[in-house]
Formats: sequence, C-alpha cells, structure tokens
Amino acid sequence: MTPQSLDLTGLSRVELRQLRYFVTLAEELHFGRAAAREHIVQSALSQQVQRLERTLGVPLVSRNTRRVELTPAGVRFLAEARQILAHVERAAAAAQGAADTGPVLRIGVLDEGYAAVRPVLQDVVAHHPDVEVHVIHAGLPEQRRALIDGRLDIGVGRASDVPPEITTEVFRLDALGVLVPEGHRLGRLAAVPVAQLAAECLLLPDETQAPEFRRFLTELCRSSGFFPDRFRGSVQGLHAGADLVADGRCVMVTPESVMPVAGLRWRPLAQPTPRYPWSLLWPARDAPAPVGVLVDAARRLSRRQGWITAETGLAS
Repeated sequence: MTPQSLDLTGLSRVELRQLRYFVTLAEELHFGRAAAREHIVQSALSQQVQRLERTLGVPLVSRNTRRVELTPAGVRFLAEARQILAHVERAAAAAQGAADTGPVLRIGVLDEGYAAVRPVLQDVVAHHPDVEVHVIHAGLPEQRRALIDGRLDIGVGRASDVPPEITTEVFRLDALGVLVPEGHRLGRLAAVPVAQLAAECLLLPDETQAPEFRRFLTELCRSSGFFPDRFRGSVQGLHAGADLVADGRCVMVTPESVMPVAGLRWRPLAQPTPRYPWSLLWPARDAPAPVGVLVDAARRLSRRQGWITAETGLAS
C-alpha cells in the first residue's frame, strides 16, 4: 500500500496507543527505554509500531543492531502524530473541565526548555494547587502558531521572529557548555574555548523543532571564525542526542540547566562565554489568568536564583 492509496478505512485502524508508542520511540530512539516509559514490555511496543507501519503502508523507523532512526516518512508522521495526541489531550481536558472549573495552563516546550522552566512549574504547582498544568511537546514554530490560534496558553524558547500578537519576556540566561563522553580531550578542560569546537563533529538541534537554538549555535561558531562540522543526521530529544555523544560519534552543546547527563561530562564554553536566553511567550491579548501566575513565578525565581543579569533585567 502506498501513501496515496491509504483511505479512511486504513486510518480508522490506527489506535491512539500506537501513535503514543511511536512518539515515545521517536523521542528515545531506543526500544528498551521507550517500552520502559510506556510501562510495557519491549516486544509489545515493537509489535504495535510494526502494526502501525503496516496500516500506513510505509516504514516509520529504521532498525539495526546499533541504533534506531526515523525514516523520512517517520519524521513527517511524527509531527502529525504529536498534534493528534495533543488534540486528544486538549479534548479530554476540556471535557474534564466542564465538570471541574479549576484553571488550566497549557505550556508548550521542548526538552532543553523544560529543564530551564521546571523550577517555575514546580513553584506554580506548590503555591497554586488549583491550577492544572498541561505540558505539551512543541518547538517554537509550533508554539507561535498554537499561541495565536488558542491551542496554547504559554510557550518557552528563544524569542526570535515573534509576531506582534505574542508578548515575550526573558526569564533565564542559561550558560552553554559542551557535552562529551568520558575520556574526551575537552572533558579535561575546566572551560572549553568556543574555537575548540572547530575540530569536533557537532550535533546541532533539529531544524524543524528548534531552529532558533540551531541558529544561535551556528552564529556562535561563526563569531569564533569557523563553520561547525555538522553531524550528518538529526535526532528528536536530549536522550537520543546523548546516546550519539556516548557512542563517540559527535559532541553536543547544551544549556547548563539540563545537567547532569549520566555517563557524560559537561564543560562550560568560554571565549566568548555564551548564555542562551530563555523567554516566556504568551498571547498579547486576552491571556488566561494562569499565565500571569506563571509569569510572576518566573520573575520571582529569576531574581532569587540570579538567572538573569541585573543589566538585562525583567519587566516589573
């Protein structure tokens, strides 16, 4: 069966659990870890993904003895599968909200951004237990669209190319460092000059998910006089990238807030010392009340923890 011949009868056989298993596998790129996350045995997860592939008539993942990779069809299907699951989650939340009038906060974020904003979410939950927080996996391009059309309440990322319908505010300047395997030459340095990355194969963030982070790192390398030797491939999720680093296939630049990563060393970058600006993004008009709760918590923690320089400051 080709993608063109897939009809509604075939689509009706796709189960939500198959979509969820596939998305988890795409994020982990490892059947064992994906199965553990879903609390099922590895063989059951593999069987459900295979059934999904047979239903769609295309391979979604490429399997070999060393690693799992998404096929081009799998990369395209991943974005749609995430949206379907997000719609189902929002529909369930809306139905539950009809009986439970507690406020709901829908926040869009990727792995690295989640690490940066996690203390803020914990503060909101601790001080406002009536607020129901829903975390939705979404890169900045999708966040912008979802904030405008009302599918998200707040987003997290580097506020670049943001339309006027969205308000932004920096809440954290995150030190960047390089993640390397044990025994790597850069792991022996207290701080790694950015120019040292010229000799390394660098895993850059996925262009479709985090173009602003990818652009930031590319510009950082260019400012030090070189274009990065880019790893010829992409991964979804921090854990999958860490696996490539552990295998010695590349190194990866990550924010300090995501540390530690088991079995790997993180060393801060220097000369220059880059800091990645994490912003909150929310609708410029008619933002729901829980947005103000989260923004206030971010401002308070930012001042208390010294996440941002006094010169840059947060809006009061």
